[in-house]
Order: sequence, then structure tokens, then C-alpha cells
Amino acid sequence: MTTPRDTPASRRVRANGDGTVYKRKDSRWEAAGYVLAPGNTRKRIRVYGTTRKEALAKLTEKIAASNRGLPIPSAQGSVAAYLTYWLDAVAVHQLRENTHARYTAVTRLYLIPGLGRKKLAKLTAKDVRTWLNQLRTTCQCCTRGLDTARDQPRCCAVGKCCSKRLSPLTLAYVHSVLKSALEHAVREEEIPRNVARNVRTGTPRPRRFEPLTADEARMFLTATSGHRLQPLFELALHTGLRKGELLGLHWEDLNLDAGTAAIRRTLQRTSTGGLTTLPTQTRASERRIALPTRCAQSLKLHHEQQQREREATGTAWQHSGHVFTTPQGGPVDPTNLTRTFITLLRKAGLRRIRFHDLRHSTATLLLEQGVELVVIKELLGHAHIGVTATVYAHVRLRLQRNAIDTLSTALDGPAGHEPTRDDGNDPPLCGAIVR
Repeated sequence: MTTPRDTPASRRVRANGDGTVYKRKDSRWEAAGYVLAPGNTRKRIRVYGTTRKEALAKLTEKIAASNRGLPIPSAQGSVAAYLTYWLDAVAVHQLRENTHARYTAVTRLYLIPGLGRKKLAKLTAKDVRTWLNQLRTTCQCCTRGLDTARDQPRCCAVGKCCSKRLSPLTLAYVHSVLKSALEHAVREEEIPRNVARNVRTGTPRPRRFEPLTADEARMFLTATSGHRLQPLFELALHTGLRKGELLGLHWEDLNLDAGTAAIRRTLQRTSTGGLTTLPTQTRASERRIALPTRCAQSLKLHHEQQQREREATGTAWQHSGHVFTTPQGGPVDPTNLTRTFITLLRKAGLRRIRFHDLRHSTATLLLEQGVELVVIKELLGHAHIGVTATVYAHVRLRLQRNAIDTLSTALDGPAGHEPTRDDGNDPPLCGAIVR
């Protein structure tokens, strides 16, 4: 008589809940069992293998994951289908219009061509890493057909690749868009984990910027003297406000007698709404800052000038409520402000920089004056002090070098100087102030 102990392991009756394993007519083995599904339900799944052991191992792995509380993926569509759904039904309600437009462009240009055909439930970290490595080393003219679309091809179409590859910053941005999409798929229990988070792209170097020196800043302010937007440029250089924050200021946000400004909104141009006033992007960006006396006086004069322009315009005046407006009272277009800024740089004889570099100039000059990093962080509206420390690390390194050189000079006393013995009874000497 055969006992259970004498029965081979592959032939023993499986316990309740372990599933079933049997051989199909096509000679493959099929294993089936119940696992955890989205919505805290149970679902019967089937796995296949060339041998009984292989099919059983696959089923055991899925049951073990189910016992750990990981639901079985419910996504049966492709990555392209899910990305389209995520952009149209989810991201459009969570992102600003310009940010959503950038996400859509990244998805259309890079994500769908590279990963769109893969099944969402079967996407692996290896797939993401292979795709990123290919994206990092591929010429974009060749991949996107940019050269063949030119009237006179000068790159891949004529056999001379220009090696136009994505920058590390762009590559990190593309990777972040994929991580955001897959993170939402995890929250909706479409997939058990975000495989894009297991792939490291490295930390890209921050963008290089060319802040104005103190002398250059004075030259620029001199060039703005008499311009109708002179108070705007003074405020930008003294407070480090962003372009959108400057153009989004309303008179109700200012308390010129107390010398304060409340930063609550930003002005942006969108593809559908044109010039639109929006809330600040983050909670840290919404802040109250102190106004320098010079800026407060300039703003008072600017308010009087605006009243004169309003009276001269009459009924054609646009009541926008903005501090900085066109001569007709409408909001200032950010692109037009950039053109004016470049013209003033040329008038001052300065090199061409971005408008955002005025913000970097403010932070750099404050650091060089010994202002604490936490004060600069609050003024600029950074969410974390680590952002301020990272962006201006080169400035802090230069200040450290100056401090070390100062200490070295103090320690290198005059030659032949005999130190006096301190018996501890004399009061300590007062240290000289180092400027």
C-alpha cells in the first residue's frame, strides 16, 4: 500500500489555497490559484511553464507576493495607452497648463517611442535602464528624423552625424515624468511597484549662471534710470523675485508705508488663456518679504506715474490692478520684459545674461556680504534650504577660501616673534574684526 510519504513531491496533493497544477494538451504545464486583486478582492490567475516545476514556481511566487499584501497587477494595456490616459484624465487636473504641455511633449517625443509598445504590467527596471542608456547615446536628429525634414540635410541624411544628444538635465526630466506616471499607476493598484524608481540616472550638474558683480549691478541700475519700468528692475535686483512674481504683483499686495510685499501670485502666458495670473507654484513660494527703502520710494513714484498714465488714457485704460503694466494698464508680457531687459544690458555695456540671473545675482551678492543662508532661502522662496545650498555651493566655497586665507594670514605671525607665556591671569585679548 502506498503512503503519502512514499508519493513523490510532484505528485502529492496540494493543500487548500496552494492552487492546482496540471498538464495541458499542448504539453505545457498550467498552474492556477487565487491571489489578492485590486479593491481587496480575490482573483484566479493562471501561469504556464514548460515543466511542472517551472509552472509551480511561478504560481508560488505570485501567491507569496499576494500573502505580503501586494495585489496582482490589473493593467493589461500598453505603456503608451496608460500614459495617454494619465495625461488626459489625471495629470491635466494636477499640473499647471505649461507643465502639462511639457509632460505631453516628453511623452510624445521620448516615452511612447521608447517604451510605448511594452505591456504596463510587464515593464521592468531593466527595460527602463536599457531605454535610458539608448536615449543617452542616440543622436536626436537620427531618431526623430529632424535632419531628413530639412530642405538641405546636413546631418544623418548625408552621413555626418552631429551627435545631438540629450543633456543630463533633459534626461533626468524625462525620467522624472515616467516616475510620476508609474507612481500614479501604483496608487491605482494597476502595478505592484514603480520600476522606474529602481533606475538611477545620476545627479545632473545644476545649470550654469552668470550673476552680475556688484560693479556690474550698479552699472545696470544706472542704465535703467528714467525707464518707466525702473522700479521693476530695482525690485528684481534687490529682492531676487522671479519674473512671474514681479509681473503678478498687485497694488493690494504692497504695504509701502511698512515696507513689505506679499508674494501670492505669478503671471504666465498659457496656450489657451493667454496672460494668466496663477497662484504661486509651491507653498514656500507664497511669502512676505521686506522692501528696501529705495524700492519703496521708487514704487511710490511709480504709482503716481501710473495714475497720470491712467488719466491720460481715459476710458481705454485696462483695470488689471497690476503694479507693473503697459502704458494702457494691461499686464506686461514676460517676453516683452525680456526684450526690454536685453536692451538695457546692451545700453549698460554688459554681457548678455538671462533675466533669471538677476535672481542669482541677488543671492550671490547677499552671500558675499555675509548674510546667512536661511535668510536668503526665505527671501528667494525656496522650499528647502538644501536647494539654496546646492545652487550657490560655488559661492560658499569661494567664501570658505577667503576665510581660510584670512585665518592663514593670522596664523603666519611676523618672523622671529617670540610668543609670550599666558599664565591665565590676564583677560583675553579682543579679536580684531575681519572684513
